[in-house]
Amino acid sequence: MVSVVGAGAWGSAIYHAISQKTKAVITSRRKRDIANFVDIKEALKNEYLIIVIAAQAIRDFLINYGEKIKHKKILVASKGIDNKSFKFLNEIFEEYVSSNQLAFVSGPSFAKEVKENKPTALVIASKNLSLAQEFSKFFPDFIKIYIDEDVAGVEIAGAYKNVIAIAAGICEGLNLGNNAKAALIARGLVEMDRFAKFFGAKQNTFLGVAGAGDLFLTANSTMSRNYRVGLNLSKGKILEDILTELGEVAEGVYTTKAIYTIAKNNNIYTPIANEVYKILYEDKKPHESLKDLLS
Repeated sequence: MVSVVGAGAWGSAIYHAISQKTKAVITSRRKRDIANFVDIKEALKNEYLIIVIAAQAIRDFLINYGEKIKHKKILVASKGIDNKSFKFLNEIFEEYVSSNQLAFVSGPSFAKEVKENKPTALVIASKNLSLAQEFSKFFPDFIKIYIDEDVAGVEIAGAYKNVIAIAAGICEGLNLGNNAKAALIARGLVEMDRFAKFFGAKQNTFLGVAGAGDLFLTANSTMSRNYRVGLNLSKGKILEDILTELGEVAEGVYTTKAIYTIAKNNNIYTPIANEVYKILYEDKKPHESLKDLLS
């Protein structure tokens, strides 16, 4: 039995997928009208947990339930970096759970298409490859799973691409053209890789589905929440209003702050993330940022 913890768009999509092949339940803070919905105490009794809650809520979740999950097998499907402690999610989880019990899943995967059973490829990364294999068996045939041990690379790729997606949305909204957007995304991939290498990630991760694949998807479609944030910023809308209208979490907004701070503290060159930060948190005009980046 598998428990999916988090019933937002992505959590519901993962539940939809794995429940086709294995017995599963789903839970969240608020009651949802979903088959096999249970309360969180019931959900945490199962051996296998898939965590799909907002990255900024992970710390509070572990404070409340860390003792109950310390012997469980956990697949983390959340993407982001904590913007208070500036820690990666694996670092936060490892304060409560052994790394041998942790795996992380990422890749190009719009929830809507997963719910439509459309072909999808994901990467499950873990220091314990046998655990990654165990989790891979829960996914249906329309989802191709790759196994990797580069936890840092897969996690950073899944978080950082949301920042580049905001920049790409701004580029699109300013009508700078496909040439400019392609250049921005390509340099974004290089920037992601440079940042991740500092933390021991492998370059191959960024050439695969977890890196380039997820970035190309997220930075090219209005189905991406972060891309839509960028589009609305380019129109001069206020961030608070954008997030209210969105009605969902755009992790890139919070991840930008974390990456900016981590890069500054470690002298890592991250020009795109820096400009997105200035737009989000210092009220720099989007057209000025993009001009500075492309000049």
